Amino acid sequence: MWTIPRPNYRRDETAQAEIAVNIGGVRLVLLGDMLNRYPESRLAELANCSTDNDEVISSLCDDFDPNRKEFYFDRDPDAFKCIIDVYYFDEVHMKNGICPICFIKEMEFWKIDQCVLDECCKSYLSEKEEELTEISNKVKVILEDLEVERCVTRSQRCQRFLWRLMEKPESSLPARVIAIASFLSILISAVVMCVGTIPEVQVTDAEGKLVEHPTLEAIETACMMWFTTEYLLRLASSPNKLHFALSLMNVIDFMAIIPFYVVLSLTYLGTTSMMELANVQQAVQALRIMRIARIFKLARHSSGLQTLTYALKNSLKELGLLLMYMSVGIFVFSALAYTMEQSHPETLFRSIPQSFWWAIITMTTVGYGDIYPKTTLGKCNAAVSFLCGVIAIALPIHPIINNFVVFYNKQKVLETTAKHQVELMELKSGKDMRRKSRN
Repeated sequence: MWTIPRPNYRRDETAQAEIAVNIGGVRLVLLGDMLNRYPESRLAELANCSTDNDEVISSLCDDFDPNRKEFYFDRDPDAFKCIIDVYYFDEVHMKNGICPICFIKEMEFWKIDQCVLDECCKSYLSEKEEELTEISNKVKVILEDLEVERCVTRSQRCQRFLWRLMEKPESSLPARVIAIASFLSILISAVVMCVGTIPEVQVTDAEGKLVEHPTLEAIETACMMWFTTEYLLRLASSPNKLHFALSLMNVIDFMAIIPFYVVLSLTYLGTTSMMELANVQQAVQALRIMRIARIFKLARHSSGLQTLTYALKNSLKELGLLLMYMSVGIFVFSALAYTMEQSHPETLFRSIPQSFWWAIITMTTVGYGDIYPKTTLGKCNAAVSFLCGVIAIALPIHPIINNFVVFYNKQKVLETTAKHQVELMELKSGKDMRRKSRN
C-alpha cells in the first residue's frame, strides 16, 4: 500500500477525512483537505460525497467495497502517480514512457485541467499531437488511393484512376512512367531554351535577325503540347477544380503554358509590328523557366523535399543571425577598407557603398578579384574579414544539419506508422466481414 505523506499542520475533523482508492491494483490513502484544493476533480467529489449514496459513487468509480471503505478504479497507476502531484505541487509532470495521448485521457477522467501541465510536457504533447495529425493525413491520402474501386459510377472510377495516374507517381508503373516523361520534358524544354540563345545555333530570318533554329522550335512546340495535355487531364480529373486552379504550382503551370499560345496567336494574326513581338518573346523566355518549378511537384510525396523545407523553416533564427552578423561585418570592413585605401593613388575603393561589393565577395570567400586592397593595412583588413566570414558561415551549419536529420528520421517513422495503421484497418475490416458472413 502506498500512503501519501501527510503535511505537518493542524486540521479540523472534516479536513482530516481520508479515502482509500485502488488504482489498477495499487492501493493509496489520500487526504481530503488536499483533494479539496481542486474541488471539481473526481477525487474531491468522491471525498465529499456520502458513502451511502450508491448512485453517486457508482458514477464516480468502478467499484466500492463498503467494508474496507475502498474505491476501485480500473485505470493506469503510473499515470495516476503523476496526476496526484497536482494536489501537492499545483502542476503535473508526465514521466517518460507514458503515452501522452493516454495521459491526457487520464487527466480528463480525473477531471484535471491541462493547464496544470508543466511547460516541457505541454511542448512535448504539442509535438506528439502534430505527429498524430501528420499520420492521420498520410493515412487519409493512402485511403483515398484505395478508393478507386469503391467509386459508385464508372465515370467516378475513371476520374479517380486518371487522377492517380497524373498526380501520384508511386501508385502504379504507368503513373511513374508519366511522371518520368513529364520530368524529362521539363529538362528538354529548359535545355532547348538555353541552347536557343547560342549565336552559333541560331539562324538568320528574312529581316537579317538571329532567331531560334526551326528544329529547336519544333522540340519546344512538342514539349508545350505535352504540358498542355498534361494540365488539361489533371484539371479534368481533379476532385476540386477550383482548388486545383488556385494552387500555386498549378498557377505556375498555367503561366508557363499560356505565353506560348499568346505569341502563337499574335503571330498568326499578323500583329508582330504593333505588339513588338521581339519584346514579347523575351518575356516568354523568362516565363518558360518557371516550368522548372514543376520538378518540385514530382517530389511532393518525397520525405527529402519535406525535410529540406522543414530544416530551412526551423533554422530561420540561425539564418537570421547569420545575415545580421554578415551585414554588420560587411558594413564595418567595407568602411575600414575605404578609409585604409584612400592613401593609395590607384585605389579601387571609390566609396563605401562600392566597397560593400568587395566585403560581400570577401566574407563569402568568393573573391572575384575585380576589386582588391593595395595597402598593407587594407590587406590585413581583408584577411580579418575573410576569417570572420568563414566563422560566420560555419556557425549555423550544425543546427541546420541537425534539423534536417531529425525531421528526415521523423518522416520515415511517420510514413511507416501510417502504412501499418492502414494495414491494421484492412485486417480489422476483413475480420468484421468474416464475422458478418458467419452470422
